[in-house]
Amino acid sequence: MSTLVLELRQGDLMVVNGAPIRFRNRARIELTAKARFLFGKQLMTPEAANTPARRIYFALQTAYIGDEDEREAGFAVARRLIAEFQAATTSTLARDLLDRALAAAEADECYQALKLTRRVMRHEEVVLGVAPLSALAEEDAQ
Repeated sequence: MSTLVLELRQGDLMVVNGAPIRFRNRARIELTAKARFLFGKQLMTPEAANTPARRIYFALQTAYIGDEDEREAGFAVARRLIAEFQAATTSTLARDLLDRALAAAEADECYQALKLTRRVMRHEEVVLGVAPLSALAEEDAQ
């Protein structure tokens, strides 16, 4: 694995292998081993998980960065929510993206699963006319 270098600002939050880390000052860190992590704008709070696609994202996020018990529960919730979403939607695109997201998550490629789910969230925002979660939308644009 190659080294990943991240630059974080004072106050940024990062979760690595289930442990939340808040940076007291600007930091540049190197991850030199495989780690499950998300930071700042990639993290969704439980309160923000207020639509079907956002609940799927939150469940997959839990499956990705939670401790072992949380990860197992997150996968179970994600599978159920994805099946419910797919049964309710008429969008072939959303069903396909969720199939790919679940396959990625089950292949331990949860970061890719989250990226695919963000696309479903954007689709849902347009269809339902809800305001986008700007931080997650900005993350995808980068």
